Amino acid sequence: MRNNWMRGAASFCGALLAAVTLHGVAFAKDTPEKPTLTMAVGGLPGLYYLPVLTAQQLGYFKDEGLDVTLEDFAGGSKALEAVVGGSADVGAGAFEHTLFMQAKGQRYRAFALMGRAPQIVVAVLTSKADKIKTLADFKGAKVGVSAPGSSTDLVLTVALRKAGVQRSDIAAIGVGSGATVLAAVGNGQIDALSNVDPMMTKLTQSGAIKVLVDTRTVKGTQEIFGGTMPAGTLYAPESFIQKYPKTTQALANAIVRADHWLQTASDADLLKMVPPAYLLNDSALYVQAFHNVREAYSPDGIMPADGPATSLRALASFDTRLDPKKIDLNATYTNDFARKAAAQLK
Repeated sequence: MRNNWMRGAASFCGALLAAVTLHGVAFAKDTPEKPTLTMAVGGLPGLYYLPVLTAQQLGYFKDEGLDVTLEDFAGGSKALEAVVGGSADVGAGAFEHTLFMQAKGQRYRAFALMGRAPQIVVAVLTSKADKIKTLADFKGAKVGVSAPGSSTDLVLTVALRKAGVQRSDIAAIGVGSGATVLAAVGNGQIDALSNVDPMMTKLTQSGAIKVLVDTRTVKGTQEIFGGTMPAGTLYAPESFIQKYPKTTQALANAIVRADHWLQTASDADLLKMVPPAYLLNDSALYVQAFHNVREAYSPDGIMPADGPATSLRALASFDTRLDPKKIDLNATYTNDFARKAAAQLK
């Protein structure tokens, strides 16, 4: 009897030790139904997607029993196409993609928030600043965006309309969000730019651009959008979430943990985590860019109450074919997974 009890106790202790340990506290986790999957990302080198990079580099996905392949694209709209086409299981991109897809009759839902501000900067090239002094001067300009239809395009359009300029008054040119941005600026391909860090910090410090709109802070975002504007999320087809709830929870756990890590990570921790290829051969610049956007990261992965409505207003002004009255906001996001993930970190 004693030997049986001891074997049982040993088995229990082994199971307990096998549980995933998070900040010194052990949590037993459900086994994901789909442990191997592909995530489409709309520009992984950009700080906009740093929570995804963090979760991958620090092994948070693996801690959840997931083997995640990150497929990188030039912009969020291209990543969305991969999810819609079935070559990716889930997407990392702007919340407004879920609104856009519902307007097309397809149900997509965001389940973990990465950004509570878009982190997007609209600027004019210094060489053009004598003619383009304000947003009202953008008529006829060639403006670089990560990809037409992406969140860089959305922020640009909303900002321009506040200044009386319509999207049709400019030429939006896809320039990506990595080193291709520098090439577009350097070869005179564009007159102005709407893009993300670290590129925008690099171009500002070099004197190549002059900033006109800055949504890297909550305050700057509210000035443009009139409320909290949710940015980067993890999203998936509703069918995926329904079929793989444990996998969805595992993904949310990893991203919320990454959100949490970014709130307190030291500069040294950051540089140790980020692949050298993403540092633009200038670690000091990368760190400065990170501090410029740090406030924009969600602390807990939870969608703010006013966020979806703010995003819907912005998207409706971006695409006049979208009828806000036909959008069910409650079907475009859920906080269930993020709340559970955040509770484990307390």
